[in-house]
Amino acid sequence: MKHVAPDEPTEAGAPPRRVEHRHPRLRKLLAALVVLALLLAAGGYGLYRHLSANITSMEIPSDVQGEALEGLPKGKAQNILVIGTDSRQNAADCKLGGSCGDDKLDGDTNADVEMLVHISADHESMTVMSIPRDTIVDLPACTGNGKTREAGTRGRINGSLNYGVDCQLRTVHELTGLTINHFMMVDFSGVVSLSDAVGGVDVCVDADVYDTYSHLKLAKGEHTLQGVAALQFVRTRHGFGDGSDLGRTIGQRLYLSSLQRKLESAGTLLNPQKVYRLAEAGTKALTVDSGLDSVSTLAQVAATVGGVPASSTAFVTLPTVPDPENVNTVVPAEGAQKLFDKLAADDSLVKPSPKTSPSTASSATPEATSQKPSPSASATGDPATDGSAQTSAETTGCAQVSTQKTVEINGVPMTPSEAYAASPRIKDSDA
Repeated sequence: MKHVAPDEPTEAGAPPRRVEHRHPRLRKLLAALVVLALLLAAGGYGLYRHLSANITSMEIPSDVQGEALEGLPKGKAQNILVIGTDSRQNAADCKLGGSCGDDKLDGDTNADVEMLVHISADHESMTVMSIPRDTIVDLPACTGNGKTREAGTRGRINGSLNYGVDCQLRTVHELTGLTINHFMMVDFSGVVSLSDAVGGVDVCVDADVYDTYSHLKLAKGEHTLQGVAALQFVRTRHGFGDGSDLGRTIGQRLYLSSLQRKLESAGTLLNPQKVYRLAEAGTKALTVDSGLDSVSTLAQVAATVGGVPASSTAFVTLPTVPDPENVNTVVPAEGAQKLFDKLAADDSLVKPSPKTSPSTASSATPEATSQKPSPSASATGDPATDGSAQTSAETTGCAQVSTQKTVEINGVPMTPSEAYAASPRIKDSDA
């Protein structure tokens, strides 16, 4: 028998209103949280303490954070800076990242990935803004990790992490003018452990690709990546788009959207063993601010993010133009300030049609949904209308492999597809 939603009582004489069910993704997330709650109940307070003890946390400077908040209370728009580091300060990350000396670990730590996640006050829309690591900006004065940087310096935005997390947060705050309410940071080994915990992340490439720098090697088509292969995919910059850091954001969007769908799938979230593995891996992988340093607050974040309809989740790259002083870097474009103003005003970048079914949008397959053209490095207009913003439902399909000669083998420039054909003895990443 088909279930019919009950009519909601209304004032006398008014037609009854239909009760709309919440997005199915939220129901799946809530079901997962119930499973996790049961696991915690079965394990008692000791298991809760164990998972919470896995989390590393630190404070955000008050002038950057504004009002200190625990979790994501409804009624106030909030910004979360998500950082993926290229840290090689432990043996595991050094092995994964390479470039370490034989007798010592590399002390430098850069923000390999930066995404500013804006969650609306009503929790009904979300914008994820990627910040290219090669963006040149004015850098604030910072002291941390035994280093000092004077004010008035210009340089790559990702380098502020060398002076501590608070310096990276302050750099993004001063660039955007936005308060940074929370942050989450993950390193190389964290990406690997999370991909393993979900049983692999599904990705697709539109041509053969071999990036001789990240070592990602995949044949054209669909793949399920785990472990080191997943890390290679999110780190690849020479393989996608135009072979620059702007190209890397394409792969990262696709990977994160696919990971989100995997996390929300019934096969993952209704399996107590997988939920526990996710909780264990997630809490170990993350460094967060003190407002998110417990299992309960992280669960609240998961429920909030999962409750935003796919059609109201926008992915956008910080609008940039080529740096006139260096062809290998970019600088913020005019459109950047327009984007910051929209986020400050809590204005959603996407206005979904009422006729669009959220469940249909979120279940779109790579075959049914083609990826929009990658954001242009010269985008200067309104991200909501110039084609540079993609909804979560649109962030599917295959990563566009670079057709330019962006890699080298024995000093010979090649396209990533040419490099794939020239390296038959090297195993594919998913082998």
